[in-house]
Amino acid sequence: MKFVVLGAGAVGCYVGGRLAAQGQQVCLVGRPHALGPLAAQGLRVTDLDGFDAQVPAHRLQLAHTLAHAAPDPGSVVLLCVKTGATQGAAREIAATCAPGTPVVSLQNGVDNVAAIAACAPGLHALAGMVPYNVVLRGNHVHRATAGVLQLERDPVTTQMAQWLNAAGLATGLPQDIRAVQWGKLLLNLNNPVNALSDLPLRDELLDRDCRRVLAALQTEALQAMAAAGIAPAQVAAVSPTVLPRLLRLPNWLFTRIARRMLQIDATARSSMWDDLEAGRVTEIDAICGAVVRLAAQHGRAAPLNARMCDLLAGPRQRLAGVQMRQLLGV
Repeated sequence: MKFVVLGAGAVGCYVGGRLAAQGQQVCLVGRPHALGPLAAQGLRVTDLDGFDAQVPAHRLQLAHTLAHAAPDPGSVVLLCVKTGATQGAAREIAATCAPGTPVVSLQNGVDNVAAIAACAPGLHALAGMVPYNVVLRGNHVHRATAGVLQLERDPVTTQMAQWLNAAGLATGLPQDIRAVQWGKLLLNLNNPVNALSDLPLRDELLDRDCRRVLAALQTEALQAMAAAGIAPAQVAAVSPTVLPRLLRLPNWLFTRIARRMLQIDATARSSMWDDLEAGRVTEIDAICGAVVRLAAQHGRAAPLNARMCDLLAGPRQRLAGVQMRQLLGV
């Protein structure tokens, strides 16, 4: 099985790097500025549990386009581009790969598989969920939080899971991947809070005002899910319905109960923070926007999530937790 990673960013380099370190055939497809450091220095892959491997440059397959990656009939495409690039990527895959090629979405959000199917119905699109925070700096990619990769159950992903687990990428095949995706989206609602706070993730979670904003966004999302008949899966140490209550606790109690949640590298930040710092379009529409759309489909409103969409769509802002609370009225 050849793995073609389309989108050599943080997640793509981590998953692809772990597979390559284990000896699997992997091709990383990305832009020249992303691949340059890898071509010059190889790829260093680490995690918070102590894993540390160096994949030498001569063992890396790198390509600037999917066509240059030369996917064969046995290839699996791991789609790791930002959600806004999903439709363009789907068209590129359809133009390059054989009909029926498996495309596994390792992206944030809940709508990527539907977008792939709409643009390229001949592909075999499958959903996935990446639970952890990953940081890429130059040629060094680091997993900063814990979690188990989840893939939609299918003969292709059943075979994939064997290789992923062998490479140290703990992988599950849940019965209901849609519930898992919505469970992850609840956690991703912290991305805009973290981006606006301008704090490392751990420091932001130790700010009770920031946590209360996140809890309010999650409560609104849970209400929209309930209206839609969606029961989000538990993808963290705490049940989705309990999580908002936990987040609202005073610090002295939160830090005692949420020790596992706070097991984060001190410098880790959300991918949305990275996007804002780089001046890139964020994934806010795939996260808070998905809550707004779900609520509207069932005759409800999600004003807090809509407000976060507005805040992230405008000029770069840096807001303390108390300022966010005042702007959202929570």
